[in-house]
Amino acid sequence: MSKIVETKKLIKDYQIKKITVNALRGIDMTINESEFTAIVGPSGSGKSTLLHLIGCLDTPTSGEVLFDNTSVGNMKKDELAYLRREKMGFIFQAYNLIPVLTAFENVAFPLTLLGYNSEEIKEKSYESLKVVGLESMEKRRPTEMSGGQQQRVAIARALIKAPKLILADEPTANLDSITATEVLEIMKKLNQDKKVTFLFSTHDKLVMDFANRIIKLRDGKIQEDVKK
Repeated sequence: MSKIVETKKLIKDYQIKKITVNALRGIDMTINESEFTAIVGPSGSGKSTLLHLIGCLDTPTSGEVLFDNTSVGNMKKDELAYLRREKMGFIFQAYNLIPVLTAFENVAFPLTLLGYNSEEIKEKSYESLKVVGLESMEKRRPTEMSGGQQQRVAIARALIKAPKLILADEPTANLDSITATEVLEIMKKLNQDKKVTFLFSTHDKLVMDFANRIIKLRDGKIQEDVKK
């Protein structure tokens, strides 16, 4: 199994007024292709910070993040943008859907940015909505959908580019347990059938139950790394 992400001695400090906050204190970690991994820990443990660094949404104070054996620290802005756009998918607890667009338009949006033609966009968008069970709701806007349905749209949007890695930051935080289970079952099936690698930041036990690997953080350090 080949590795998709590796972090080496990853450190992230934040300066709040005159106080230095050590969010991450030297993280050495490898994520392999097709894993379904949960990064867990109490609030302030550094799990969201780690996810953001892996997703190239932030830069480390020191240390290194490698994607497909290439250091992202050496990449230019346009190369980082390409990496996020082409190789990664993102799912957040707030869904981050565009409210004026329909479910279909939200899912299609990444392909529009990538310059796909209209037929390809239509075909791939409907297929992606079908995977998450929303093919009959393509014309609904986010305000006309439940939280679970909106999160499914977010999954479909992340999936449509066929990314190598999907980063999910507290994706079940705003969902009830039944809906959260349904959403996780969709993601687990994508992991098993399409070999999509998932990396979660969470404190939800339900996500931990679904995960096949759990990395526990505390005070910015890896406390435990367990594969089921």
